[in-house]
Amino acid sequence: MDAGSVSAPTGQQVVARLERLEVWSLSYLFIGIIGLGFLFTFYDIFDINVSFIQTCVELNKGCTPENALSALPLPVLLNLAGYVVGTLVLSPIADRVGRRNMLMVTMLITGLGSLYNAFVGDYANFNIARIVTGIGIGADLAIVNTYVNEVAPRRARAKFTTIIFIMSALGALVGIWLGLILTTPATPWPLGLPFAVAGPGFEIGWRWMYGIGAILAVIAVLLRIELPESPRWLIGQGRFADADGVVRVMEERAARHGPLAEPLLADTYGATVPPSPVPYRDLFSRAMYVRRIILLFLIWFIGYITVYSFASGFTAVLSALRYPPPEAGVIAAVGTLGFVAEAAVMSAIVEKLERRYWLPIAAVVTIIGSLVVASAGTNIWVSFIGAILIFAGFNLWVSPTYALTAECFPTRARTTGFALVDGVGHIGGGIGVMIIAPILPQLPVVWALGLISVFLVIAAILVQFTPHTRNRHLDHISP
Repeated sequence: MDAGSVSAPTGQQVVARLERLEVWSLSYLFIGIIGLGFLFTFYDIFDINVSFIQTCVELNKGCTPENALSALPLPVLLNLAGYVVGTLVLSPIADRVGRRNMLMVTMLITGLGSLYNAFVGDYANFNIARIVTGIGIGADLAIVNTYVNEVAPRRARAKFTTIIFIMSALGALVGIWLGLILTTPATPWPLGLPFAVAGPGFEIGWRWMYGIGAILAVIAVLLRIELPESPRWLIGQGRFADADGVVRVMEERAARHGPLAEPLLADTYGATVPPSPVPYRDLFSRAMYVRRIILLFLIWFIGYITVYSFASGFTAVLSALRYPPPEAGVIAAVGTLGFVAEAAVMSAIVEKLERRYWLPIAAVVTIIGSLVVASAGTNIWVSFIGAILIFAGFNLWVSPTYALTAECFPTRARTTGFALVDGVGHIGGGIGVMIIAPILPQLPVVWALGLISVFLVIAAILVQFTPHTRNRHLDHISP
């Protein structure tokens, strides 16, 4: 008799039925719903890249396009500090009250922070608003990646994480291009956009940027109501009947693609270990998870130095390196096309390699892009090619490493574990902008971009010590 026909299923039976599913078994609409939240999250991360120069000039006395880079570290660092607070406080709650409920809470906080940003009257409140937004984003990143990891089929966890990441790329693209339109003056292409609208009569484009972000967040909150709860989390809470209901729906969808394999209870080792009331205790009481926390934290911390130096400050960095601000903005905007292309291509090939092998490839692509930009001189078309490679490179490793990180922790504390390493690892991004960025104007372009890129090389070496996770059962990787 099939385990699905048992009237009172055990947790092991439900997990075994879940493990046999080899295709995405929820509505494909849910990918878009989750992805829309990620689109806003990365829109918010990247919208400061181009728009900050205009923000700084209006709110920060003495700020000019040429010295805006010196003011950028504070709001970026405070935003990332919000990440750390949000992820450490809110993510463990998702391990206790559920993924779905907290996905709505985190997006609501993020939207309120963006709305606050749109109406601030001074630089101090702008920075406070960045903290609020960061609190929501930090926890949202951890919970989204945990949720996708738990509902995606075993053979395609990194694939569906990367598909969601395509929406992140689109959010980055929209954030930078909209910033170029709303916060830079009209300039003949390719040194700028001839249809950009900033100027003496319109100096509040940056406020529109954050207002649009708040609207995106509201839409994401309303749509997330439709998401089902993670069946793995339900099983961990002893809610076997609820988990059975979700898995039955998943089985019905999966059966449309062909007969289902028989469930194997041997696949469920460790799946129903009851959670501790304090998720942190589950992790720090076992040496294996402590080692994974330290290693993954270092990977994210060091890798984010490169990511945030480019993601939040590429335009300001290029301006400080004596590129005219409109031209710097255009180079960054064109670079986001590499981010979108990378995410689309990776969704098709990410499962071809073990997760840890993608980071060295990312480092090589990023360094090549930096060398191309440095050698471009006044040839903006060569700069475009370099920027595309840079944006493709420094993002190429993120989605497979998201999948790897979620796989390295048990269901009962998966969001908490992800939060500890990725969330706290964002401090590295703050260091990149606070310490690395200010010294870049004193360096030749090739050394400046090389300095930013070299941290990916270090992270690429460290990631080789992580466990093999591709195509393995979650509960075997992290019992």
